[in-house]
Amino acid sequence: MTDQQATMGERGRAITPMTPSGKVLIDGVEYNARFKSGFKSIQYGVVCITGNYRENNEDNYLVDPDGRFFLVADGMGGMSAGEKASEMGVQIVSQKLNELIDFNRSPPEQVTSGIDQAVHHANAEILMTGQLNPDFHKMGTTIVLVVVVGHTAYITGVGDSRVYSMHGSTFEQLTKDHSMAQSLLDSGTISREEAATHSYRNVLFRYLGGKEERGTETETRQCSLDSGDRFILCSDGVTDGVDDNTLATLLHDNDAPQQAAQAIVDAAQSGGSKDNITCIVLHVT
Repeated sequence: MTDQQATMGERGRAITPMTPSGKVLIDGVEYNARFKSGFKSIQYGVVCITGNYRENNEDNYLVDPDGRFFLVADGMGGMSAGEKASEMGVQIVSQKLNELIDFNRSPPEQVTSGIDQAVHHANAEILMTGQLNPDFHKMGTTIVLVVVVGHTAYITGVGDSRVYSMHGSTFEQLTKDHSMAQSLLDSGTISREEAATHSYRNVLFRYLGGKEERGTETETRQCSLDSGDRFILCSDGVTDGVDDNTLATLLHDNDAPQQAAQAIVDAAQSGGSKDNITCIVLHVT
């Protein structure tokens, strides 16, 4: 991919006139690009596949053409409803981020407020669409995002898609699952090992398209960006087939982000993931 192509941006399967975009191959490998974001150079790689067990792909993702934000969404609802929800999630959140954040001058409180409002707006729109259109009744989607302003990354999520970081030798999950299994883990009812395979691990109590009081709260984390930092954004199709130790090894051992994203998706597929699989890998240089 040329540098000129990298500046065009890309959107997972959802083509709209909002920004120029490239269409992902549903079961294909996506692009690898480098661009300046704030004061840092960020390389990314992305893979989005249907997987071995699903007939359609309800995952979606978006890479901002200027490298200012990255999103992954995992829809639910059956038939085409899940695809619609995840498409709406990445489109609406990206549009509102552009409207609400000055990526050159916004202070941290304005950035976090903009993220909250963007997620709130997407939740309301998805909920209303599901109520008005019987084909999309009870649809919903998870979403995770990394927003870059200057030397700082702002990370948040709703649902059970995840963001991980690697800073030096420290590998960390930056988002928290909004699942019943996570709630049981937080209360001390089950162990972390039990949570990983619990029957409630994919039962969500917060997602976009849910009730207003449950779907809009975000817990945004801030991370200073340093050269060498690496990030993963992924749907639960990744974590359904790969544990955190394997993720850390694959992220560390693959020096090209596209190579890392492909290795992670391959490992998840080989590990028995039964869902759509989407992974974005970011390298800060």
